[in-house]
Amino acid sequence: MKLAPSILTADFGRLADEVRAAEAGGADYLHLDVMDGRFVPNITFGPLVIEALRKVTRLPFDIHLMIVEPERHLDAFAELADILNVHVEVSPHIHRTLESIRRRGVRAGVCLNPGTPVAAVEEVLGEADQVMVMAVNPGWGGQALIPRALEKAERLRRLIDERGLATEIEIDGGVKVSNVAACVAAGADVLVCGSSVYNADGSVAENLAALRAAAEQARAELVRKP
Repeated sequence: MKLAPSILTADFGRLADEVRAAEAGGADYLHLDVMDGRFVPNITFGPLVIEALRKVTRLPFDIHLMIVEPERHLDAFAELADILNVHVEVSPHIHRTLESIRRRGVRAGVCLNPGTPVAAVEEVLGEADQVMVMAVNPGWGGQALIPRALEKAERLRRLIDERGLATEIEIDGGVKVSNVAACVAAGADVLVCGSSVYNADGSVAENLAALRAAAEQARAELVRKP
């Protein structure tokens, strides 16, 4: 199980320190939500901020483009990303977009909003290194996980396994210690965790350790099941 802290709920006034804390706490990826104020209501940051963060961490960057016409900006973000995720809802030629990302030497991810069915990406699972299941409506951090998103992840897991693909499933939104086991049972490989990592209840390291312990326990229980 990979943990990808999202900086959306971090303290932007001390962002470099928050990123370093995630790396020191054992994060696997750093999740970066790029919002344009059009596809989603909020505006966050662009390539310049991400480029600055590249200088303070060695964590792989899992960049989530919540923007319209992502194809126009692939070059700018591919230079900075290890995984570059685009939404099928704004990518009418998603097969071409995923291939374009991979040609740039970057792993390609495709994202599904809560109201978007699995069928929207079924034909491109072989071209995607990752499918991101949005468990909240995109635009804000700190939202509660939508339970039906886990059913969607389960359907994706079955499709991916039946086809023998290496495509990973990432669940983004509302992930907490209390629902990590359900995410694991649904077939998640990567968990995006924002407010469950950056909060006043514990340090970044403590919160990541709690999430990882919950994930490992859930994995162990699945293995023990007949």
